[in-house]
Amino acid sequence: MTQNPASKFDIVIIGGGIIGCACAASLARHNLSIAVIEPNTIGGGTTAAGMGHLVVMDDNPAELALSRYSLELWRRLVSQHGGDFSLHEYSQCGTIWVAADQEEMDVAVQKNRILNEHGVTSELLTASQLYAKEPQLRAGLAGGVLVHDDALVYPPKSAQILLDQAMSFGTQLLRETAVSIEDDGVTLASGTRILAKEIIVANGIAASSLVPDLPLRHKKGHLLITDRYPHFIHHQLVELGYIKSAHAADGDSVAFNLQPRPTGQVFIGSSRQFDVTHKEIDLQILRRMLARAAEYVPAIRDLKAIRSWTGFRAATPDGMPYIGPHPDRKNLWMATGHEGLGITTSLATAELIKDSICQQTSQIDIRPYLPARMF
Repeated sequence: MTQNPASKFDIVIIGGGIIGCACAASLARHNLSIAVIEPNTIGGGTTAAGMGHLVVMDDNPAELALSRYSLELWRRLVSQHGGDFSLHEYSQCGTIWVAADQEEMDVAVQKNRILNEHGVTSELLTASQLYAKEPQLRAGLAGGVLVHDDALVYPPKSAQILLDQAMSFGTQLLRETAVSIEDDGVTLASGTRILAKEIIVANGIAASSLVPDLPLRHKKGHLLITDRYPHFIHHQLVELGYIKSAHAADGDSVAFNLQPRPTGQVFIGSSRQFDVTHKEIDLQILRRMLARAAEYVPAIRDLKAIRSWTGFRAATPDGMPYIGPHPDRKNLWMATGHEGLGITTSLATAELIKDSICQQTSQIDIRPYLPARMF
């Protein structure tokens, strides 16, 4: 039987989540032939399972640089549509990091200082200022930090918008599954070979089967969304203890994390379970997560929940994503391992990948994210 000759592209991107679509949108403007390989709904995997919180994180300098740069790119992206933020369901609600006690308030002071030193607009809130902004919070909290420019989007919609931008420059979408990567291309489940000068792996935790020498771990998370309760809360609310939970090396954890959706619904998170690979809802974890939310916002108990679901984040051993060339494999680029910051940092990741492939100078130093650090 005669086989059709393999298609050939400058760039093949494996993964149609928000990071893969962002990479396509960034590279497509440089007169490159591009194919995105995605068998399922665009933005329907980990992208759809996230909260869509666009947040500057300052746990370390590399995380701060990547998230800060990416939020600048998000503001630039949504402004392209004449200020019609509804296309991304974008809302610059800001984040309040809530301090439960004086120890956490000391952390808030440090956080505020670091953010302001790096040009991120934030302000300390006293307890009375905190309650004036968010009266649903329980009594007895110490205060917090309000980060004004943090925002939120509806990630699957943004992923599709980015892919549409790429396709307007000629990018092709291949509804296939990549099963192996070679130096000169990708083999699909159908047996078809796609030739490429460069290959970008941007399919989250599934990258571990294609590039097994770069360690990735499953981090399962639960989320729940309520019916519509407009103005129940006004900002993304996160406990300052969340940072300890988010970067725990092992074990199950929950943290207080509430988001006001533009629809009037309330998004409730968050949880983390390492190395759990089934999608079923763990009722014990869900109860713990909701109990934690009620500790901070007691009236949450009165809201009607309409849906709960789970998703998998791809976590690296050191908490930094893999962005850049694979150190031992020719023409192979990694854009995965973002854990809970994939939506936030998708646009910056795409720019770093584009800059490297096109041999352009990047706005931030790519070295902290290079996969070579694992070797």
